Amino acid sequence: MPGGRLTTEERRLIAAGLAEGLGYTEIGRRLERPASTIMREVTRNGGPENYGADRAQEATRHRARRRRQDAPPAPPLPDSSHGRDPRAVQDFTESFTELLLQQGLPRMMSRVLACLLVADSGALTAAELVQRLRVSPASISHAVTFLEEQGMITRERAPGARREHYVVDDEIWLRSTLAALQMNDVLAAASKRGSDVLGAATPAGDRFASSAEFLLLVNEALRNVMDQWRRSRAAARTEPAHD
Repeated sequence: MPGGRLTTEERRLIAAGLAEGLGYTEIGRRLERPASTIMREVTRNGGPENYGADRAQEATRHRARRRRQDAPPAPPLPDSSHGRDPRAVQDFTESFTELLLQQGLPRMMSRVLACLLVADSGALTAAELVQRLRVSPASISHAVTFLEEQGMITRERAPGARREHYVVDDEIWLRSTLAALQMNDVLAAASKRGSDVLGAATPAGDRFASSAEFLLLVNEALRNVMDQWRRSRAAARTEPAHD
């Protein structure tokens, strides 16, 4: 599926689709774009009745110029501790942020999570996140609340410390996988019930039965992988250090 910004040709195809009376889903299918992308494009550029490809293209250029003019100063380069190349660290952080975006995480949440992940301590205060990301405290507060609710970070306060630290650890993806596993269990149970209700011998019932079987197999494999990873990490922690 194509990514990135809509092209001039795509905008012309959207305009043509609207003129044909097509819905957002059908236009998106033809362009291999999500229907939500088409809807946002049309809504911000006059709506279905007034959408024009050239006008939308020019409006997009104008918004891009305005964003560049209003953009905050570039964040400082990371320090060069451990002999790292600060520019390489920054480039990696930006590319990892984009990867998180592609996985569906909102932009600010992606930036905060990537910032925490590349910090050796894995822990930063709200003030440190504001300084590193050059955003408002409110943006950080919203982002960390969301990430905490998703089980991706935790809050910690050292004894006697005045400020909380937002912490990410090496089990972040374990918790994410566990959440997916739990959802698969729910879907598998619902699919099994669907098969029973519709009748296992019917096409619809068989479809649900097949889905339940697949989800249960996936969860079995995930549980085995998670157990293996835990054993591997435990063994690594107990190994004596070598000089």
